[in-house]
Amino acid sequence: MRILTQFVLALTALFWAAAAQAEVRVTFHSFDGSVLFGRYPHTFISMEGTLEDGTPVKENYGFSAKSAGPAVLAGPVKHIVMTEKDKYVRSTNRHFTVAVDDAKYHDIRREVFRWRDAPGKYYDLDTRNCIHFVGAIAEMVGVKVDYPEKMLRRPKAWLNHVTAMNPQLGAAQID
Repeated sequence: MRILTQFVLALTALFWAAAAQAEVRVTFHSFDGSVLFGRYPHTFISMEGTLEDGTPVKENYGFSAKSAGPAVLAGPVKHIVMTEKDKYVRSTNRHFTVAVDDAKYHDIRREVFRWRDAPGKYYDLDTRNCIHFVGAIAEMVGVKVDYPEKMLRRPKAWLNHVTAMNPQLGAAQID
């Protein structure tokens, strides 16, 4: 009987240890970019880790205009939720990371899909751009966010601002 009890306790301990290791880390990225050369400045999130059932997670999402051009300056345009290649993700500024449980992970994915599936022209450079998308997700994970007008087209400066507003993150500003 004693051996059975020890076995059950050991099995329970292993189960709880495995559950404790199950978490998804949401990282908030910016990319400096260049208006004249290559890609525009951008912000997006990545999610990596393991769900409680052992499912691995490795995803990233950013919100953008479906195509770049002068129409972006004139008002709402067609939008896209895009994913980045690993090579690009590795070259970005990683501002801070927040661990989330399975329920919050699924909430974030639903929010991503709401933005992706919004009808019509949903991207607006001043009111619904990549910063607003990332800000919505940041708020979902308990990060305080605001949107100073002078930062609405400066993702790295905006994420540095959010970092400064949230000392509990233990993150440093990125030069």
